[in-house]
Amino acid sequence: MSCLPQAVLETADVSAVTQLILRERFSRDLGLWEQMRDCFHDDSVVRISWINASGPEFVRRSKEMAERNVHASHRLGPIFVTLAGDRAIAQLVTIIDIPFKLEGIDVTLSSHTRLLLRAERREGVWRLSGIDPVYLRDEIVPVIPGQTVAIDPSALKSFRPSYRFLSYCFASVGYPVPDDLAGIDRPDLVDALVCEIYGWAGLAPPR
Repeated sequence: MSCLPQAVLETADVSAVTQLILRERFSRDLGLWEQMRDCFHDDSVVRISWINASGPEFVRRSKEMAERNVHASHRLGPIFVTLAGDRAIAQLVTIIDIPFKLEGIDVTLSSHTRLLLRAERREGVWRLSGIDPVYLRDEIVPVIPGQTVAIDPSALKSFRPSYRFLSYCFASVGYPVPDDLAGIDRPDLVDALVCEIYGWAGLAPPR
């Protein structure tokens, strides 16, 4: 039984969860696959644009994707952590930059998302139990200023506004994206996701 004040213990847990998330994301960007794998519980679930699988499978497929020369880098905002005993919910806004070639032109696809992550402490160690995004918007920008990328608007009609360019680009390289992911254009899906995640932690969703 610790003699430290509760506020000190909670601060330590918030720091541990924050560092866990930073370690997982930086490991993903830098290709540190073993370190990334250690960030996940075996029964964790990652539900993002291109995969719905366990954390370990997400790591394996991320490595496979990198080997196919499909890379991504993450610009991370501040991490907000809500503790619930041995469980925690973390939220942050992130921009995911992915290089692509469209019509022979090098571009950067940038997907703006709010990530909701679940972490759980087991045997004294915090690891991730889940990652879920809420898609906000995305855009495509040519790498060389002055170049123009023309996309037929009719090719985008079947894609959701909150992640239409991500869907278009990923489909072009063999990663079809589901159309039922949480995004700000579907508040009902966002509410359902938030209720599920907070319920997992035994908490009422914020109002």
